[in-house]
Amino acid sequence: MVEVRAQVLGGPVHLAGDTVQVCVTITVPSLDPALRAQSSDVCEVLAWGSAQIHCQCSVNESRVRLPAYSPKQAEESAVTNADTSFAPCRGERGHVVLSTKPKILFCDLQLLPGESRSFVYREILPCDAPPTYRGQLLKYAYKITIGTQRLGAPTKLLRIPIRVIVLRGLSEACVYSESGELAPSNPFLHTPQRDTPRHTALQIIQNVSTRKNLSQYNITNTRGKVVRFCIYKTSFRLGEDIVATFDFSMAEVPCVQYSVTLQSEEIIDESCRKRSSQKPMVVPYSKAHEVCLNLSHTHLLLPIPLHVTPTFSTELVSLQWHLHFEFVTSRNEVKGPSLPSNEKEQVEWRAPSTIDIETMIWDLPITILPTTPSQKPLQLEGCTTLSSRDGWTPVT
Repeated sequence: MVEVRAQVLGGPVHLAGDTVQVCVTITVPSLDPALRAQSSDVCEVLAWGSAQIHCQCSVNESRVRLPAYSPKQAEESAVTNADTSFAPCRGERGHVVLSTKPKILFCDLQLLPGESRSFVYREILPCDAPPTYRGQLLKYAYKITIGTQRLGAPTKLLRIPIRVIVLRGLSEACVYSESGELAPSNPFLHTPQRDTPRHTALQIIQNVSTRKNLSQYNITNTRGKVVRFCIYKTSFRLGEDIVATFDFSMAEVPCVQYSVTLQSEEIIDESCRKRSSQKPMVVPYSKAHEVCLNLSHTHLLLPIPLHVTPTFSTELVSLQWHLHFEFVTSRNEVKGPSLPSNEKEQVEWRAPSTIDIETMIWDLPITILPTTPSQKPLQLEGCTTLSSRDGWTPVT
């Protein structure tokens, strides 16, 4: 009997370009004292152990057409039936869009009862990797697969899910930073250490998300101005609050109420659509609503959830974000309360029972950036440590 335990060091959330580290521990449980005298001290032998990271893409086949059959998929299907080969994607749905080179952790490992050995698996996630994404039409899922084989037994696989978040444009920034190494160097000057992709990504996120760029929009309909909307920036990090203001002081059309919804737009590439007239898939998230009749100013505070996927684009799909506005305006003037002539007087105002209204909508594109992986919710925390015996069933 052999027990295998794997733990992802640093948590299950990683930025593209990070180094993923997994501690794999192989343990042979101690024998019961009553049975120890009856059994000989025969050690357990594991022929080999390997690890690999792969990303599976599964799609809604009624709406999405997959690209041409790749040589990588042909190679995987050829080894799927081999019980003794290391096929990390065996039994997984979808096709492989990213697969790192398998690394050997050990060979011919011999362990006595009660003995254990630990190995560390390290792998760098590519900067141009797709993010973890669970959409309506398409899904990207990452897993770390650890395989091992006992002598005379089939290969057993242990899979650990991880979440990968991607910063759009990071691969170009990494290439630009690496090009500086080709420049002539002075041996008498101290050469600063080259920034890692993680440091470059965090620096880009910090610079873009903190850059203030006040934008003002005069929202009008066919009868005149409805409101002036002011927003201080259009690039936000996961978990950040969208802050903006509404100015109704110069409105020509009375606005009764408004709502603002954070929406994602899943757009399949034209070459992969089953129908040319297929529309993007829109999914709403957080929403703010307020009755603003007779208000001169008000503000917007809309949180961005931590579990959503930042803006990204691949050869199959692009995910974009926008703020969806709905304004309910009155066709007729709605008079508010009149000011009292005396400060001690009280004025009571009743809203009209019926209002002739019309609704107008408006979409404002925004960009959602990743955040520091340590600030991400650890939805996968329970899956970072797994153990198995012979059947390789995860222990809950």
